[in-house]
Amino acid sequence: MALFVPAENGPAHQVRNWKRTIGGAESNVACHLPALGVPSSWVSAVGNDPFGQALLDEIGAAGVDVGSVYVDPTRPTGLYVKESGAQGSPVRYYRTGSAASGMGPELLADLDLDGVRVIHLSGITPALSDSCLALVRAVLAAPRGETLVSFDVNFRPALWSGRDPHVLRELANAADIVLTGDDEALAVWGTGDPEELRKLLPGPRTLVVKHGERGVTLVEGDEPPVFAPALQVDVVEPVGAGDAFAAGFLAATLRGADPATRLRSGHLQAASTLRTHDDVGEPLPAAVITALLAADEQAWASARLTDEGVVMA
Repeated sequence: MALFVPAENGPAHQVRNWKRTIGGAESNVACHLPALGVPSSWVSAVGNDPFGQALLDEIGAAGVDVGSVYVDPTRPTGLYVKESGAQGSPVRYYRTGSAASGMGPELLADLDLDGVRVIHLSGITPALSDSCLALVRAVLAAPRGETLVSFDVNFRPALWSGRDPHVLRELANAADIVLTGDDEALAVWGTGDPEELRKLLPGPRTLVVKHGERGVTLVEGDEPPVFAPALQVDVVEPVGAGDAFAAGFLAATLRGADPATRLRSGHLQAASTLRTHDDVGEPLPAAVITALLAADEQAWASARLTDEGVVMA
């Protein structure tokens, strides 16, 4: 979607200048991956309008293949407005009747998935329309071979008005990798506890439960849960950090990294986005990432990302 954020300080109703950028859970993940050394493609629909062209230009400029995006001749590109703040950012969606809401299973007909290692979905898409729900179900039901399907719950209550969010359990349980915040899991399924969620979702091999600024728990196969505390960050604005975490975690997973490294990789990518008003931040310097991935627990706990870079307390 096209995304507008304030270009000046002050209450949103008094802001006269807004910055137009891009946003959206799946496109955010796709944009992070090339910078992490993982080629990615974004498959969606945009309108035949200036916002749609801007999305194709900017997502493509991030190194993402946008060749399979459908340009809808009649429906507009969706957009949303974000009121930025360190403690939270109210979001106003304008996506009813958008090009993306018109997507359906027919979108899969022309896709070449040979060699694709991960397909990443989110719970936002099935909330948009019945046809979008059918599309997500079709992806999850298709033969996979060696391909993994990743599903980020991404529960947005405003998008589920008049629709039943309990279908998210069916969708998540059909994926290979599931990412969810404990708060959204509590809202949808009545629990944010990783072990209880594993009982509710026995299907996925990998379950990642995010606990906000406290950290993340990984439950995988029959192994004991692994908890990784989050990196301390002087937050500029939090929206988009979950998508950044997903990209860092998936990139490390594709490299065959151990559980602790995969979780820290997610935290480090999330930290870069927490330091910006945009939904996608620049990755931290390679030397910083290497040092923090190798840091012992005490050094990791004492590190803080600030305006001056990483500061060790």
